[in-house]
Amino acid sequence: MAISSKADAGDQILNIFKIRRAVIGVIHCPAFPGTPRHDGRDPEQIYDAALRDALAYAEGGVDGLIVENHGDIPFLRPGDIGPETVAYMTAVTRRVLDEAGLPTGINILANAPIPAFAVAAASGASFIRVNQWANAYVANEGLLDGDAARALRYRKQIAAEGVAVFADAHVKHGAHAITADRSVEELTRDLEFFDADVVIATGQRTGDAVTDAELQTVTGATGLPVIVGSGVTQENVGRILSQSRGAIIGSSLKEGGVWWNPVETARVARFMETVREVREAHP
Repeated sequence: MAISSKADAGDQILNIFKIRRAVIGVIHCPAFPGTPRHDGRDPEQIYDAALRDALAYAEGGVDGLIVENHGDIPFLRPGDIGPETVAYMTAVTRRVLDEAGLPTGINILANAPIPAFAVAAASGASFIRVNQWANAYVANEGLLDGDAARALRYRKQIAAEGVAVFADAHVKHGAHAITADRSVEELTRDLEFFDADVVIATGQRTGDAVTDAELQTVTGATGLPVIVGSGVTQENVGRILSQSRGAIIGSSLKEGGVWWNPVETARVARFMETVREVREAHP
């Protein structure tokens, strides 16, 4: 019997967000207790800050959210992430889902799909983001491996097959010398082969826009939906959404355009007005 392509299993952008071109707002959680940048706030204050951003995104009209432990800089490697991170992320995500009511994903940094699946299963989140799903690269945190094989087995064990995988191609914040003899097209195809559901194209760092050339390379290499995961602004969203199925956006919708500031509802609303124009032009 022939093995069908993962692309035939369903369009997870449409399935999750009920729209063809989705906008996903990033909730950058403040540093959790026990991390170097934790400023003494108790967990309730941290949850409240995340919830304020979630509600600002929702009021502004985004299609979904993704919760990240982005304040936990410097990030631990996956095997060193403790149960407290899973606990805090689950508590934040459950509140976000209850109050904002939008499809929500999980990204646990750095590159921790197994803890992310645990949070998603416990909280009711719809997807996880994984920066390195297949192969390996040299990141700020050191050598990071793609952990798809173990992560998918863990997802099966906890009966979380309904949680989708959004995986980065040619991930930002890293060097790809290990795989330098393989093309971006091949690396993108590996994500599909390892059962990712959505591919994410990014620039080189947080807030850095993907180039047209790289976006076209990634979209041309896979039958999976491709979204853009960094550097999206009101000025470039028309170009980006006309070539992709969505965008993950955070920094440019924050006060002053920096990721650690609160989300501005007015910025979100203006951005979504532009998005609606793009959707009309590119249904």
